[in-house]
Amino acid sequence: MKLSEYLHFLSYTKTLEELWDAHCRQMAKFGFDRLIYGHTQFRTETSLGDPEDFLVLTNHEKSYLDGFLRDGLYFHAPMLKWALNNEGAASWSMAQEMAAKGKLTKEELDVLNFNRMHGVSFGYTVSFTSVSMRSKGAISLSAGEANSQKEVDALWKDCGDDILLMNNVAHLKILTLPYHAPNRALTKRQREALQWVGDGKTTQDIALLMGLTSATVEKHLRLAREALSVETTAQAVLKASLQNQMFIMEV
Repeated sequence: MKLSEYLHFLSYTKTLEELWDAHCRQMAKFGFDRLIYGHTQFRTETSLGDPEDFLVLTNHEKSYLDGFLRDGLYFHAPMLKWALNNEGAASWSMAQEMAAKGKLTKEELDVLNFNRMHGVSFGYTVSFTSVSMRSKGAISLSAGEANSQKEVDALWKDCGDDILLMNNVAHLKILTLPYHAPNRALTKRQREALQWVGDGKTTQDIALLMGLTSATVEKHLRLAREALSVETTAQAVLKASLQNQMFIMEV
């Protein structure tokens, strides 16, 4: 799709699956055939939050993801560290230059070596503008067929503005779409009960509105808290809202 066609598509897509499939195909046209998008709403000064709360979208092979994500190599990735403190786009030549000058730790060098073994050597990282101190999103664009970073940098010089715009709009759209971490989806009843709490209703009010007993409402709220791994119903309302699991239209 041309730039205008793709932005129009992003404006009206309704599911993460549809958006991500199209975005991978769109980036592949520029030579970026392997992507990892990550977003957290629960960042602190010392942590990105519970990994199970991350929204991660990727088309990398399982063998790569097992090491990079499951085994925690991402935590030491030089370009991820750059993304956490910057906004915009950065060439992976940055990490290569730091390695050549001896400015990377052993753990950071291990990430580069792991990436090299999996053909993830040349590319760009885009860090998105944060809407709060606790949120952060970024995407890794790997050009697996490229022969050098200079080749990717030349491509970015010609098409980088369009690529950056497409990724920024895709990110903004992702923030509006419902998602949930694995095993943390709310049932319709749990979501409805939280919605009424968010509207300021008491347990007795909710029981009347939903045609249930107060005990059953309490059960739905307890299960919602458990599903979202929080301690209070207020926290459950906040997390469900941040994950766009509340006030969604039934398809």
